[in-house]
Amino acid sequence: MKIDVFNHVFPNEFFEAAEKLMPARAVKRWKAMEELYDMDARMKVIDKFDDYQQIISISQPPLDIIAGPNDSPELARVANDGMARICREYPDRMPWFIAALPMNNTDEAIREVDRVLDEHNAVGFQIHSNVGGKPLDAPEFHDIFQKIAERGKCVWLHPTRPASHADYLTEDQSHYEMFWGIGWAYETTAAMCRMVCSGMFDKIPNFHVMAHHWGAYIPHAEGRMPLWEARNGTMSADGRSFADDLEKPMLDYFKMFYGDTAMFGAKAQSQAGLDFFGSGNSFFATDAPYDLTGGESNIRETIEVIESLNCEDSDRQAIYEDNTRKLLLGA
Repeated sequence: MKIDVFNHVFPNEFFEAAEKLMPARAVKRWKAMEELYDMDARMKVIDKFDDYQQIISISQPPLDIIAGPNDSPELARVANDGMARICREYPDRMPWFIAALPMNNTDEAIREVDRVLDEHNAVGFQIHSNVGGKPLDAPEFHDIFQKIAERGKCVWLHPTRPASHADYLTEDQSHYEMFWGIGWAYETTAAMCRMVCSGMFDKIPNFHVMAHHWGAYIPHAEGRMPLWEARNGTMSADGRSFADDLEKPMLDYFKMFYGDTAMFGAKAQSQAGLDFFGSGNSFFATDAPYDLTGGESNIRETIEVIESLNCEDSDRQAIYEDNTRKLLLGA
């Protein structure tokens, strides 16, 4: 079995709730991709692959971008109830979902963690790389992550960055689609670094994070990390480095992240991700339906890449299925 741990949906009831909160052009854009919300269309793609399942999660944009703190809790409930419905209707192909949270309302986010676990048995929580521009290590989010860890669930870290986030300080917005083309990978990387450098892994026992797209730029920054720790101390006013407050070298924390294989068919970058995180911390994912074929190309090409990687068949089995069953079910 191949279990796809990171792909996206918009339940129809979510569209109904969000339409009055989202710009019309945004709704039109999402509805142009029918595999995102029409599960019959999605099943036509999924059924082309034997022994294949999806763990579904809500698509972009983050709930805190769509709605303010008064409206986002209800939007989260609608989204999560909708994904639970899809899982009940398609138990053989989409048996599990990753819940969304209203991150701009801490108290309600904590309540939603308990609700979706107790009522729907969600398997984890998708958190975006920033909340309205705020970093995830901000104190106001600590209790949310603490609650998720206490309930024994993993954070699925998804990048987000708006077009209004300029590429250069002299400009007002991003150009050439750079805000997502390379900006999203930066967002994932930056969020991972803030989690490590702020000591979240030390402060929150049982803290587990799935970093989308095989940890973005982190595998390519491995050689910088020892210098990064040392130089930080020499450049600070008191001669201390953030690393002085960590229990382990920063590289060890990055090795604790999980990475997924959603690399859009890029073989060399996939090999780098596998080499960095290892087969034990790597998970099969495709980012369906985000390609030009409703997800089919991403699924097919990702499988082809995994089959071509320099690893053992036992590593592939771990990536496709075993790691996920262990994470979700303790199996």
